[in-house]
Amino acid sequence: MSLFDWFANRRKSGPISKERQEREIADGLWSKCKACGVLTYAKDLRANQMVCPECGYHNRIFGDERVEQLIDANTWRALDESLRPLDPLKFRDRKSYSDRLRETQEKTKLSDAVLTGLGQLEGLPLALGIMDFRFMGGSMGSVVGEKLTRLIERATRERFPVVIICASGGARMQEGMLSLMQMAKISAALERHREARLLYIPVLTHPTTGGVTASFAMLGDIILAEPQATIGFAGRRVVEQTLREKLPDGFQTAEYLLNHGFVDAIIPRTRLKQTLAQLIRLHQSYPQTPPLMHHVPEPLHVNVSAD
Repeated sequence: MSLFDWFANRRKSGPISKERQEREIADGLWSKCKACGVLTYAKDLRANQMVCPECGYHNRIFGDERVEQLIDANTWRALDESLRPLDPLKFRDRKSYSDRLRETQEKTKLSDAVLTGLGQLEGLPLALGIMDFRFMGGSMGSVVGEKLTRLIERATRERFPVVIICASGGARMQEGMLSLMQMAKISAALERHREARLLYIPVLTHPTTGGVTASFAMLGDIILAEPQATIGFAGRRVVEQTLREKLPDGFQTAEYLLNHGFVDAIIPRTRLKQTLAQLIRLHQSYPQTPPLMHHVPEPLHVNVSAD
């Protein structure tokens, strides 16, 4: 039976209640697009890397899915998985930071908000960092900064390009100044990577904001973004209240930043691996042969004495 016949039979059997319809959608067989409302077979949506085939809306995905999409099979080697955050400030809001960390770790099965590792992308060696928004909004704490710094330093030693998939609400407020220090630490590691004439590409996904935008997300040799990703420092309402003027439509979207020169290209997720491979191949460093040194004779000095 075709899908059209299936829907036709359902219509003949009478109207479908809203509760029944929501229950069937929630079964996991179908996914409703948040942008256009089209129902897509969940298996087809996953095969299309969680991009709506109708309107191109990019659903949020997480670290393990990014590894599967970008890294060649059986080449991923995770780094620094044992690093875990502490609570040096004994911070507490509605609950203590230590309790919040433990609950988030149990829920997400992650140690913190970033995955780092080495792998191959279409056979090319790569150092890859992936921020995971599930872990406290992808916020940048001490462990995130340390893992990314170690990844970049390892890439500098082994002369690997670096790609960081950014998805973050910014610095982690529960760690105060310690989280803000990570901005300078990661940026310093990237500067040493740049001095070694190696390639760094950040990929800005939805959302990339706060201290991440103010540091390593905007320090790339080539800055890529996913379509319609929110990218900025402060939120739209804060900026409007500070400037006391209305901001244009689409402000802080990837498309707006592309038009104003902050982003180099917007790449759909389904073409990201191919695009990264092309860029890495174009910027591969090859052993340089010393230039040919042509012997230039010194000028002949002739002493002419007067008779």
